Amino acid sequence: MKPRQPQSPTFRTAEPSQVFGRQPVLEVLRARRRRLMRLMIQDTLRQSPELEDIQGGARAAGVEMVSTDRHNLDRLTQGGHHQGVLLEAGPYPYVELDVAMRTVSGRKQQLWIALDHLMDPHNLGALLRTADAVGACGVLIPADRAVHVTDTVVRTSAGASEHVTVCRVTNLVRAMQTLQKENVWFYGLEALPEAKLYTAEKFDGAVGLVLGGEGEGLGRLVRETCDFLIRIPLLGKVQSLNVSVAGAVAMYEVVRQQSARAAGASA
Repeated sequence: MKPRQPQSPTFRTAEPSQVFGRQPVLEVLRARRRRLMRLMIQDTLRQSPELEDIQGGARAAGVEMVSTDRHNLDRLTQGGHHQGVLLEAGPYPYVELDVAMRTVSGRKQQLWIALDHLMDPHNLGALLRTADAVGACGVLIPADRAVHVTDTVVRTSAGASEHVTVCRVTNLVRAMQTLQKENVWFYGLEALPEAKLYTAEKFDGAVGLVLGGEGEGLGRLVRETCDFLIRIPLLGKVQSLNVSVAGAVAMYEVVRQQSARAAGASA
């Protein structure tokens, strides 16, 4: 193990958001993690179960609902695929790392995701959607030189971002070291000869998966902070996977093994 240092503080964005598209808007309303201001609904929409859910969520949260025309929604979303709904809300609610750690304290099986300077909002959105699906404890993203949870990320995640704990940290290495002090073992996903095949590794207890940025992979310091390196076999002509695909493959292997061990322990 490397020497471990105290965690760094995290930051919050101050920009309000315009979330549009029916599923993202519905998940923001369901999660109620943000300040919710106004729901704009296209005046020519036909009533549907999905729209009723959105309106019901807005009423339950005390959100003002206003009717508007499609032209106005097109203008506000810059031609985005709004599906007739737009929600004005507060900024994305990042969670401090120490808070995230306290919420899972005592949980034997854990899965943390550390993202080393991803730049593509679509990759981040896809990874957050998978992180929600597998019940990840938290996702760590750097405060600088990395994409943050933008409105595009929310839409790409189909609103799953609203249910995931995302910690925006000033120093990813220090954040990893803080978790290592709590017996989280980090596995860096990297296509290197010395990396172990991901299905041959034993994932148990508190696990952290580390994914590198597009094109760059893991930075040197982040790689050196990992406890282990793992790789996904590539049998075709193209010797790389999209980071969101690779992350999903690895996350589900961790969950598969953890679930199998938990089932065996309770049998």
